[in-house]
Amino acid sequence: MKEIRTRIAPSPTGMMHLGTARTAIYCWAVARHFGGKFLLRIEDTDQVRSTKEAVQVILDGMKWLNLDYDEGPIYQMDRLARYQEVVDQLLASGHAYYCYATPEELDEMREEQKRLGLKPRYDGRWRPENAKGKAIPEGVKPVIRFRNPDEGTVTWNDAVYGPITVANSELDDLIIMRNGIPTYNFAVVVDDWDMKVSHVIRGADHINNTPRQINIYNALGAEVPVFAHLPLICGPDGQKLSKRHGTVSVLEYEKQGYLPEAIFNYLARLGWGHGNMEKFSREELAKIFELADCSRASARIDWKKLDWLNQQYMKEADDARLAELVKPRIEAHGGSIEKGPDLAQVCALLKSRSATLEKLAESALFFYVDPKIDPAAAEAALASGGREALALFGEKLAALEEVTPENVYHCIQAVMTEREIPMKVLATPLRVLVCAADRTPQIDITLCLIGRDTVLERIRAALA
Repeated sequence: MKEIRTRIAPSPTGMMHLGTARTAIYCWAVARHFGGKFLLRIEDTDQVRSTKEAVQVILDGMKWLNLDYDEGPIYQMDRLARYQEVVDQLLASGHAYYCYATPEELDEMREEQKRLGLKPRYDGRWRPENAKGKAIPEGVKPVIRFRNPDEGTVTWNDAVYGPITVANSELDDLIIMRNGIPTYNFAVVVDDWDMKVSHVIRGADHINNTPRQINIYNALGAEVPVFAHLPLICGPDGQKLSKRHGTVSVLEYEKQGYLPEAIFNYLARLGWGHGNMEKFSREELAKIFELADCSRASARIDWKKLDWLNQQYMKEADDARLAELVKPRIEAHGGSIEKGPDLAQVCALLKSRSATLEKLAESALFFYVDPKIDPAAAEAALASGGREALALFGEKLAALEEVTPENVYHCIQAVMTEREIPMKVLATPLRVLVCAADRTPQIDITLCLIGRDTVLERIRAALA
């Protein structure tokens, strides 16, 4: 069987979008499913917009999502000599030609076509048979155009959309090289041909490019790969995903506190399905993924579902790993890890209640900052028996031989029984005056994490 080779080929002109990340996941999954190779190629021929910083964003995004590639990164700008070699081949075979039309000429041509109600397109004025006898204008740098077939059709069996046919009469002679730099439609064919890419998996916005590229493959006598076009990702309103819908950059989700495995899982499920399976590991995806299971309909982002999925991964995550990820977030909020209990234990307590790492950090913050007590809240907490209950609890806590959640819970129960009070009469001053928090997780565990000495010190301060 022929080796399966897939690639992701982003342009380093900005952030790494969710759509690019999803395509990368699918390319990775196809390669891993068949035991093939997954390549990373950087399409950096747009020298105006391409930046080193954007390249780094791509590399960082791939690393964060744990998308390991077998070859690359390969940079198009390192391959200019190869593109020139193939252009020369097409010129020699009559499949390409020099075009000396100026931008002004082409603008006039399109305006006239619009006036006549025609589809704007290059009219082939510099095709060899049309350019006979024409003087080559001075000072005009020619571009090189691919000579598209005039008749017939281009048909391919798309792995997602099924058979697609386009008439060659709908296509004009596209530019394949300008000032020694290849254009997208040409460079991508040469790259995929040279790199023996078997499956070209990309967004549905590239469907219009595919017949042009197939004609170039045919002109080169190259094998045409399998094409699979993925419907675009839409916002909750069904419109194309954009900044107005919120975050569209993969690494922004890292900043917001999502786990990479949750984003990986969520994006993979966005437009693909395997029965009712919602949650799966990278290894499981590689085992079950099939392009045929991709939907032909656009997928809609569902932020609530993403939060739910991330929370499931948070619950299962190793506490020490969560602590490492949460520590800088707590410090960014002004907390000092040295001031509080073991962070891994705090994460174990709070993680099931937190949808993101950022929410976990916010929930844990009260363990790692000096308490700031609101005087009005303190007065209210100590009213109606709260002062007496808190004082009695302090006595019982101080008398414990061993401080465990179970023993602390018994102290709370004993105070409630002796004072004949409901839980909130004691729980409120404990939260407000000891924890300095509106809400806390299970109070007995929370007090154990804060530590007996600190709890007693805060009780004394509150009752002073």
